Amino acid sequence: MSAKQRPWYTYERIHRFLLGNPIPSSKALHERLSPKLGLPVFAADNLSSISYATEAILAILILGGLGAMRMQIWVSGAIVLLIGIIAYTYQQTIRAYPKGGGSYIVTSENIGPRVGLLAGSALMVDYVLTVAVSIAASATALTSAFPSLHPHLVPISIVGIALVAWANLRGVRESGALFAIPTYGFLVGIFTMLAFGFWRGIEQGVPEHQMVNGQDAYHAAGSVTLFLLLRAFSAGCTALTGIEAVADGVPAFKPPEAKNAILVLRWMVVLLAAMLLGVGLLVQFLPNVSLLPVENPEHRTLISQIAAFSFGGTHNFGFYLIAFMTAAILMLATNTAFADFPRLSSFMARDGFLPRALARQGDRLVFHNGILLLAIAAAVLVWHFKGELDLLLPLYAVSVFLAFTLSQLGMIAHWRRLKAPQGWQRRLAVNVVGAIICGAVMLVILFTKFYEGAWIIAVLLVILYTAFSAIKARYAFITRQLAPSSGLAPAPTSHRSLLMVSRVHKGVIKALEYARLLDPNCLAVHVTLNEKALPDVQRDWKKYGKEVPLVVLSSPYRSLIEPVLDYVDGLLEADPHLAITVIVPEAISSKPHHKLLHDNVASQLKRHLLSRPNVVVSTVRYLLD
Repeated sequence: MSAKQRPWYTYERIHRFLLGNPIPSSKALHERLSPKLGLPVFAADNLSSISYATEAILAILILGGLGAMRMQIWVSGAIVLLIGIIAYTYQQTIRAYPKGGGSYIVTSENIGPRVGLLAGSALMVDYVLTVAVSIAASATALTSAFPSLHPHLVPISIVGIALVAWANLRGVRESGALFAIPTYGFLVGIFTMLAFGFWRGIEQGVPEHQMVNGQDAYHAAGSVTLFLLLRAFSAGCTALTGIEAVADGVPAFKPPEAKNAILVLRWMVVLLAAMLLGVGLLVQFLPNVSLLPVENPEHRTLISQIAAFSFGGTHNFGFYLIAFMTAAILMLATNTAFADFPRLSSFMARDGFLPRALARQGDRLVFHNGILLLAIAAAVLVWHFKGELDLLLPLYAVSVFLAFTLSQLGMIAHWRRLKAPQGWQRRLAVNVVGAIICGAVMLVILFTKFYEGAWIIAVLLVILYTAFSAIKARYAFITRQLAPSSGLAPAPTSHRSLLMVSRVHKGVIKALEYARLLDPNCLAVHVTLNEKALPDVQRDWKKYGKEVPLVVLSSPYRSLIEPVLDYVDGLLEADPHLAITVIVPEAISSKPHHKLLHDNVASQLKRHLLSRPNVVVSTVRYLLD
């Protein structure tokens, strides 16, 4: 069989076609991102939140009538102020941790690994929710332009997750280049929409009686209460997700890493603040806002309603451009999580809290196992909640503000421990303010969203923390068990090879040569399932067996495994210091469906012999066309 006919060769060609050729470690620096590519990779999640943050605020304020609706811009302003404060504190984190300083690393180093584990668990939940929410919002934006697609939200969302995962499996730089055009196109589209909208709004003026969900907002039931404003504020805090992504991903930037990361963080905050305030102000010019499904049968999002107002209808180029660009950036917003979740997983795996396979980079210089894990978890979440954005949003922002708070506490401990550089007291004060604000916002979100779904996140965090702690304990136990000082088992003093022979053929003869290399006094073992075939096997073995003794084991219950186990156990009982190698010839077919025609005895033997001391199962493969 030639190399090109072998199954692994076909798999390799498909793998290279989909993911590209391997990248050597020496090229790692060339795969890093410039600020222009870093913005779409790390800021798409944060920037895309304007497509649902203002709508989430209005969906709560709508319960309080027009007076409450008019508070929307003040709530948005408070959120913008909060964004600025948190972004400023993360600038300090980036400078202090130029090799990557997310909540997990900062808290682990300055407070302790257990607090770091809590921060890491919170961030992992947030990244999964980021993918699920962004993809669901992307599908919703698409159905705003094409309402007939709404029944297909789940398959559309899962296909979107698969596409972003595939792009990230190809490599960081390629995903950044792929996502740059849609991200910058979205920014141009939104600012163009805002310009047209304000021009038309100023021309027409603010409507005297704004209609909300089919009724006069002046006479809508409800009242403005502090609890209502807090609920609206917590709903709008979804706009803050993704701010930490830049601090987590500092190593992905080209040198000087910290300077480029801070530049991207500043761009992100300014653009988000401008868009969030712009959308909040423009909403006041809309003559009608429909948010409930009963009054909004075509599932128009707030952004699509603003686009229709700004461009004069739903059947023009501007409206469809905003719909497509919004759907595109929301899908690409998941890339922020795909960039940081695998990196965070690798840090936690390195510290023993996750399986070590998550710490291994693939041949494209990405943590491919982490990417696949995130894609699967997000797809399951989307499937469970049927792709409905309204069901996913209440889960959002709880875990991220827990991570924000722990990160601020970690930085406080950092400044108090180092008491450097000059001016550390001012930096400490900034992080103290940040910790107080983030902690307060976290409690507000948890309190106002608890019965809407935040309790699920609280329970999930407890489960993850417990599971990760158990993984850490297991690795620690294995380390102690394998330590040379823990005592070594007595070394075997003799060896015996056993060659399994079902019938005599070329594959068995090839395995016999290997068995004789290991042990000149090897034995051949045949389990008799058919008494009529036994004389033929004995005759052929006498002819081709090269004088190696053939042990015949009877099998009253027609089992291939039990007689071998009994025979091996008998040898070990007779000589506890004996090492045994069980050699199994195994056929390898060139076509996958031919595998169904062959018994996988080697795997069965390995599984059953696993607990036997000093027993090794070795397979000698022979190829079949």
